[in-house]
Amino acid sequence: MASVLNTVSSIILSNTNANRIRSRPVLEPISVSFTRRRLTIRATETDANEAVKSQAPDKAPAASGSSFNQLLGIKGAAQETNKWKIRLQLTKPVTWPPLVWGVICGAAASGNFHWNLEDVAKSIVCMMMSGPCLTGYTQTLNDWYDRDIDAINEPYRPIPSGAISENEVITQIWVLLLGGLGLAGILDVWAGHDFPIVFYLALGGSLLSYIYSAPPLKLKQNGWIGNFALGASYISLPWWAGQALFGTLTPDIIVLTLLYSVAGLGIAIVNDFKSVEGDRALGLQSLPVAFGAETAKWICVGAIDITQISVAGYLLGAGKPYYALALLALIIPQVVFQFQYFLKDPVKYDVKYQASAQPFLVLGLLVTALATSH
Repeated sequence: MASVLNTVSSIILSNTNANRIRSRPVLEPISVSFTRRRLTIRATETDANEAVKSQAPDKAPAASGSSFNQLLGIKGAAQETNKWKIRLQLTKPVTWPPLVWGVICGAAASGNFHWNLEDVAKSIVCMMMSGPCLTGYTQTLNDWYDRDIDAINEPYRPIPSGAISENEVITQIWVLLLGGLGLAGILDVWAGHDFPIVFYLALGGSLLSYIYSAPPLKLKQNGWIGNFALGASYISLPWWAGQALFGTLTPDIIVLTLLYSVAGLGIAIVNDFKSVEGDRALGLQSLPVAFGAETAKWICVGAIDITQISVAGYLLGAGKPYYALALLALIIPQVVFQFQYFLKDPVKYDVKYQASAQPFLVLGLLVTALATSH
């Protein structure tokens, strides 16, 4: 849980007013012209209904920036000039662990993972595909299409600040995408699949990532659809890949993981609070914009908690009472941290909340995987 690299030479964006930040319309005409040596993509943009000027500084204060945050790709990052560190920052390594964990859960649910060298090697390659490659592709692509919003909310980020060029960003997107799809194909051959299911899961996930971030669909414009798509990408897709690699992906697991993705929707809402100003200015209907911060906070925690309670009920009904009780026990500290951090101030404490509560949620995923092991 969205081409040839060396032919990508430039991306030219039409801009008739340099002092205005511009937003993409829902339907955006795109023209693509091919020549022998270059591919040029021109995107025609129109003025937003209400142009917005960025009042934030061009770069984050160096004294307050953290080099560690920069490498993880989270807010509070130090300004960096090293291109490889900037490339790593765009992939947001802090977002890789849920995908890696999803692969582990899928392998556990398959009931066919063995602690031998071959299976461990397969799982590591699957984690590389899901985390650094395809999640890195998704995050870089999202930053590219969010550059107008980031110019308002976080103008010191690599793309709006000009720390990395347009051509370098586009090249990185293609390298990560093709690398991930290539690893997926290798895994199918390695597992002896007659039907390349891992490849098609990777391809489908990559397409979902693209329509999540890019016009004309840009699913993230709708808080419900966009956040559920994000939740499914982080929970369902890596689980499916891990289970398909080592066993058989079954309909009951597909339904259960899609249900769990509602909790992923709640997790995705956490990240929307810090972007309210830019989302509102550019017409994105994130849940904090649509319902207000107070209501959105409760939608967020409700989606996370009610989903897990429902899964615990499913496990109890399936004759797995001990697994159900273990899952319920893991929900309790999440609720405590919600009241301690998130519900007090979702912007100020978002990192603390996620660092404190999410380990219990992902442990719950593993409990569920073990309970449903085929």
